[in-house]
This record gives sequence, C-alpha cells and structure tokens, in this order.
Amino acid sequence: MKRLLFDVYQWLIAIPILLPITALTAIATIILSPLVPNSELAYWPARMWARIICKLLFIKVEVRGLEHIQKGQSYVFVCNHQSLFDIFVIYGWLPVIFKWVMKAELRRIPLVGKACDSAGHIFINRDSPKAAQRSIVEAEQKLRNGVSVVLFPEGTRTYTGAVGKFKRGAFVLATDLSLPIIPMTLNGAFERLRRNSARVKPGKIELIVHEPVMVRGCTEDTQKELAKECREIIAAAARSL
Repeated sequence: MKRLLFDVYQWLIAIPILLPITALTAIATIILSPLVPNSELAYWPARMWARIICKLLFIKVEVRGLEHIQKGQSYVFVCNHQSLFDIFVIYGWLPVIFKWVMKAELRRIPLVGKACDSAGHIFINRDSPKAAQRSIVEAEQKLRNGVSVVLFPEGTRTYTGAVGKFKRGAFVLATDLSLPIIPMTLNGAFERLRRNSARVKPGKIELIVHEPVMVRGCTEDTQKELAKECREIIAAAARSL
C-alpha cells in the first residue's frame, strides 16, 4: 500500500512540481553563469534544485570525507555511476565549483542543455575519438583556480549495482595536468532508482569522499594503474543501502 501511495505522490505531486523548478533553475543558470562565471552564486540555483529534488522524493543524503578536499585546489573527481540520483547528490552536496563531463546527447534537452553549456560543463561525443579528445583538451583549459571536474569513469550507469570497469579518460586528464584524483563512492542510489526504471524508492544515499590519489608520471601504464587503484578504492567502500 505504501508503494502505491508513493507512486501516486511521485507522478501527481512531485513530478509536476519538479518540472517548472527545473525550467526556472535552467533559466537562472543561463542568466547568472555569464555574469558571474565559476562562482557560488552561479552554482546556487543548481545546488538548490538538486536538494529540492531529493527532498521532494524523500531521499536522505549523507556525506562523509569532505575534510579531504582542500579549498582552492583543483581536482579530478571520479565516482561510480549508480543512477540519475548520482547527479543530484553530487550537485547538491559536493561543495566545490566543478565541471561535469557529460554525454553530448544531453545538450539537446530543452533549456537544460543550454544551461549546462552556459555553466561551462563539458560535452563528450563517445562515438568519435577525435571529438572525445577535443573534450579532454577543453576540460584541461577549464581546470584552473580551484575549478574541478567530475567524471564517471564507467561511462554509463550500472545495471546491477556493481562497480564496472573504468575507462582511461579521467586519468589521462589527471596525469596531463598533474592534478590529484579524488575517488568518491556512492551507495544507495542504485536502490533508489534503477536503470531503465522510473519508479523512485525513498531512502538513503551515501556519498563517501576518499583521500586524494596523487598522480605519478604521465604514461599509459601509469594511467592504467591509477584507474585500477581508484576503482579498488571506490569498490571497497561500495555497499547496498
């Protein structure tokens, strides 16, 4: 009965509220980002949007490890990809200015795509190696003065909840710029909204921010080792909620 009542609430109350909030957030981001780029003010609408979504859908977020982030330092954040809620949790609770590296297809979403473009997030075409490389170069140009980047090295959401194989892109970026990597583990997002499902399950999501991993050299072997090390750190803290 509780499941049925929440389904009714989700579709008849929460979603109709969230749609106009999303549009207003996008408009505010489009206006503010060119005026005060890479500022807390420009990021405030998106942060509040993410928190409102979680609140309306009865998602409680807990964050651990923020003491590992040094103010003013740029990082490459890498995280396991469990569900769409990953974006809301990281946007709402990671207290740094950062750029997402996201699928190029998201640029076509009305208002949202334009807002992401205005905020300076980086779109990557996974079907074109040359276009993907250009996106990495673009990311490198934006990682200055404490601005960081967030990537999901698996490249796609998990089907099972398990941490998948990591691709090299994030680690190429980190080694090219000699930036520390911060692994992050998300727990519970998979249970809240599974891939290919539109039914949200209220509950808790946990974000664990691990200690920075320092880059060592700039070779293909180094990048593979970093990918393996970060995946092991993330997977070791992964659990069901």
